[in-house]
Amino acid sequence: MTSPTYSDVWNLEVIFKGGSDSAELADHLEVTKDLIEQFHLKVNHWTPSNSSDDAATLTELLADFEAAGKKLRQAGAFVGCLQAQNTDDKKAYTLEAAVTGLSAAFQSSLSAFDHVLTTVSDDAWLEILKDENLKALTFSLTERRERAKDKLSKEEEAMISALGVDGYHSWGQLYDLIVSKIKIPVEDNGEVKQLSVGQAFNKFSSPERQLRQSVFRNWEKAWNEQADYLSKTLNHLSGFRLNVYKKRGWEEVLKEPLSINRMKKETLETMWQVISENKQPLVQYLNRKAQLLGLEKLSWYDLDAPYGKTETKISYQEGAEFIEQNFALFGEKLAAFTKNAFENQWIEAEDRPGKAPGGFCTGFPEDEQSRIFMTYSGTPSNVSTLAHELGHAFHSYAMRGVHYLNRGYAMNVAETASTFAEMIVSDAAVKNAKDEEEKLVLLDDKIQRSVALLMNIHARFIFETRFYEERKRGPVSTERLNELMEAAQKEAYCEALDEYHPLFWASKLHFFITGVPFYNFPYTFGFLFSLGIYAQALDEGKGYEEKYIALLRDTASMTVEDLASKHLQVDLTQKDFWEKAVGLCIDDIDEFLKLTENK
Repeated sequence: MTSPTYSDVWNLEVIFKGGSDSAELADHLEVTKDLIEQFHLKVNHWTPSNSSDDAATLTELLADFEAAGKKLRQAGAFVGCLQAQNTDDKKAYTLEAAVTGLSAAFQSSLSAFDHVLTTVSDDAWLEILKDENLKALTFSLTERRERAKDKLSKEEEAMISALGVDGYHSWGQLYDLIVSKIKIPVEDNGEVKQLSVGQAFNKFSSPERQLRQSVFRNWEKAWNEQADYLSKTLNHLSGFRLNVYKKRGWEEVLKEPLSINRMKKETLETMWQVISENKQPLVQYLNRKAQLLGLEKLSWYDLDAPYGKTETKISYQEGAEFIEQNFALFGEKLAAFTKNAFENQWIEAEDRPGKAPGGFCTGFPEDEQSRIFMTYSGTPSNVSTLAHELGHAFHSYAMRGVHYLNRGYAMNVAETASTFAEMIVSDAAVKNAKDEEEKLVLLDDKIQRSVALLMNIHARFIFETRFYEERKRGPVSTERLNELMEAAQKEAYCEALDEYHPLFWASKLHFFITGVPFYNFPYTFGFLFSLGIYAQALDEGKGYEEKYIALLRDTASMTVEDLASKHLQVDLTQKDFWEKAVGLCIDDIDEFLKLTENK
């Protein structure tokens, strides 16, 4: 039975008709504004009585919180999609500013709400949580209460949120605007084309080194031309964040990202320690790859180069069907969900000018739908990315029926479902290879992701940690940012490369995201955490899907340490789990080295 022909352009019209001119969206934003104001008024009029009556009031407020939160998320997701599909959509940027303003107002109301929770006595709090409507929300509500105790007064937090609209968040928006203007000249059949950064980035996976090198030179030049603007942007964004931390009395830069990710510093340190202790096989792979490409050492622009000179292209239809087939081997629900996503045009994958770089998955809670954005050019890596983003979407699907307050899973566990889905597809591709050469091509692509998550992300973490420490003492110059980045890359890659990418701090969106600080280590956590889950899934077979869904449903209602203990029976603060996970990556490398020994 063949699949219907799938479109590689998404359908946003079923969410709001008319794109950035949508009258439906305009009405939606007005309703959202009213709901936020209503929530704000109720919060400000609530003075806890420290009695059972507080449970009823809290239940009502949470209903208002859910209604406003879903509306806001729906609008924000839609505007983000508009901007990604067409970076020249000026109206979308105006809409983004409107959504940011509503978001700040909502955050201000939430800060006030959280502050009120701190005024409830400890004894009354325990009684309130016994209410049938609130029992399941114990972790989330207590977490909000404890975090609020660690912040400033509600008036000061409200001021921070308000000032963030034209301060903090505006710097993040400025980055998006600067990037949308950048064009990378690339020669194609004697004709020089001006590519978006997203299109140009895909060229780094070309089998032609001359093309990769040429694109990299132009890539560096284009980012260097904007470097002073981007340096200014990064310094002000981080400066705002550090000033807020200082006012709250937070000396540790990692305090907020660790809290957001619901994990202990001990867990993070153990993870990086194990990775650092096991990098030699990664270096061996990089050296062998250089040898196979006829080089003494790889350069930055060689890291995504495919093994050999294969020109095999996988059409979008073929990639989609391959993903469907292999998801079906894991579980019926994942397969059915994926088929629905393809059939109903949830995915924007067309390779065309004017799109934003990178890929993402975003959710529309009111419709219980997701949308996936990427640029598909027919590589094995593109198929893996598509599977990765479908994993994110399935995570949202798995959370259906869970209270909105218990759906706020952090980025580290968000990356778990996506990487798990990616592993299913990449493993299947290797196992189904028609011959040794194809197997090596696919194995190489799989190992590239291990290098990215265990070395590239490590470089980002090292850079960002050191940058924030220097930023405490004042603005950091463009030249110094380049120095910090190159030093971090050399350390993370164990000096294995010939040429590095000092302007990576400028070209990587993740350093400029205002919603989540330290948008780096959660990727590596999610990758290795998913490997542990994947190993269990392989052991238990097809029936594991229900256990997997149960784990996903718990991702926002406990710490990652408790999540791992409950569902995997492991201690994340100990090295054993991480060593086993990294060991799976090393197994791939060992196989690659063995197969290429005489090449």
